[in-house]
Amino acid sequence: MDMLRARIFLEAISSGSLSQAARHYGYTPSGVSHMMDALESEVGFSLLVRTRKGVAPTPNAERLIPLMRDACNKDEQLSQAISEVRGLATGTLRIAAYASMASRWLPKVIASFHRDYPQIRIDLFEGVWQEVASYLSNQKADIGFYSYFPTIPYRWVFLKKDPMVVAVPPNHRLAERSFVRLEELVDERLIFPAYGSDVDVLHLIEGTDIKADYQISTLYNYSAFSMVEEGLGIVITNRLITEGLATRIKLLPFDPPRSIDLGVAIPEESERTPAVRRFVEHASKIVPELP
Repeated sequence: MDMLRARIFLEAISSGSLSQAARHYGYTPSGVSHMMDALESEVGFSLLVRTRKGVAPTPNAERLIPLMRDACNKDEQLSQAISEVRGLATGTLRIAAYASMASRWLPKVIASFHRDYPQIRIDLFEGVWQEVASYLSNQKADIGFYSYFPTIPYRWVFLKKDPMVVAVPPNHRLAERSFVRLEELVDERLIFPAYGSDVDVLHLIEGTDIKADYQISTLYNYSAFSMVEEGLGIVITNRLITEGLATRIKLLPFDPPRSIDLGVAIPEESERTPAVRRFVEHASKIVPELP
């Protein structure tokens, strides 16, 4: 049985109108009428009854409708499976990510993904929040791993919370403390990552007396930590960035605890890509289990 004709037939009896079925599938009413004639010739008996209100299935057609729906669903599933296999057999997946997520989390995700789909090439672009957002908006990346912000215009998949901490020099007045309160940082000299535009830090200090005034700014946190070690100021950051850091600086959590939501942003056009869906599935399974 021709599946397109079967789908149009099911749409016609669902709407009660050949004209509606024609509009739904982008055909002319006369073209749909000819297709229904061909379908009836194929099965060997009448399928539709014309009434003043439109069309209705014949008794014989009623017996076929459940089987036709099942056949159409299976045909659609087969088409999707073929597209999925074709989309995972080759191609490139472009990922933009925070440097911390790219170095700490994504290697494990990529390794797992490549075991299942070794033919897919991975292009990884690292950057601060604004850079990741730019990669996505300019369609230079298929997905973006960074922190959540309400203005993100894409579907968001949460992966894990990451606590915010303060990095202070070893001889700092707070260095012997086990935690710090946000208001205690009002008079501190901040070293600001992302050239003073760190979205996570700006969001944290919003509504407080802490000013986003700084004498030193860097692009990435790693150089900022070296400046902290030299006593040039303090850095507010998230803990993931500090993992594996070989330095004498002291890391203090906040009381009450503060954190950011890390996850993956998926533009609408990327959601249809099999490689994107599978990679996000791997990330959603692996990242929450990481220490």
